[in-house]
Amino acid sequence: QVQLVESGGGLVQPGGSLRLSCAASGSFDSINTMGWYRQAPGKQRELVAALSSGGSTTYADSVKGRFTISRDNGNNTVPLQMNSLKPDDTAVYYCNIKFTRWGQPYDSWGQGTQVTVSS
Repeated sequence: QVQLVESGGGLVQPGGSLRLSCAASGSFDSINTMGWYRQAPGKQRELVAALSSGGSTTYADSVKGRFTISRDNGNNTVPLQMNSLKPDDTAVYYCNIKFTRWGQPYDSWGQGTQVTVSS
């Protein structure tokens, strides 16, 4: 079983910054992708940013140039630096990892952390 622990959410004014972090622990052979998704009230969950094991990144168009995903391989953590935040960024943010164990692919999700951008 793989556990994800998220931290760093909160309330911030428009234009401000927040840094989310997600730490993965448990039993797995390899992590293929680590990423962040978000879900706003009344909307579907959407990909925010993802980082593959090969180092390639994917960002939602709405966050390009403002958010940066990275990975601390030594600790299996994936920070998400969020700058120039907008009210539209308000959502619950979820960490996700896609990993392999015993040759099979699996998904794991964090519990979610609330990000509120408001003046």
